[in-house]
Amino acid sequence: MDARSRSPTSTGEHTREILGGQVARSITGDDLVDELARIPEQRGTWPAALRCDNGPELVSTAVADWCHDRTDTVFIDPGCPWQNPWIESFHSRLRDECLTLNHFRGVLEARVVIGDWREEYNHDRPHSSLGYQPPAVYAAGCTHRTNPNELSNTVGR
Repeated sequence: MDARSRSPTSTGEHTREILGGQVARSITGDDLVDELARIPEQRGTWPAALRCDNGPELVSTAVADWCHDRTDTVFIDPGCPWQNPWIESFHSRLRDECLTLNHFRGVLEARVVIGDWREEYNHDRPHSSLGYQPPAVYAAGCTHRTNPNELSNTVGR
């Protein structure tokens, strides 16, 4: 993936599961809304909150309108990545384990490789914070009272 490609990432803050992510040359607010709308269709519930950085897709009218009656939005302050440390750590892993190891010849190849990495991350990789279970396994058995679908969403650059 090169500097011209975008990849927003939606993760469950509680389950650490990657719930969504698209790869494209450009992503509009409407594109992001389409991606976000798929998550509750798959999970059966709306996230309690959408934690966002201040990328142009995330501060768009389309995203604000979509969130209005569905979920709260929590924006991290510009230049304060420590307000969303989980997604910062996740993006570091994504860069180190997938993006920098591959030279993608196009968006389609990037989608496939990143999708394969996402599947491995969700279903095969144990996380110490989840009792050494993969995120998808933990999410399937989650009975925690906090909404397991609370999202962190930020746009990878």
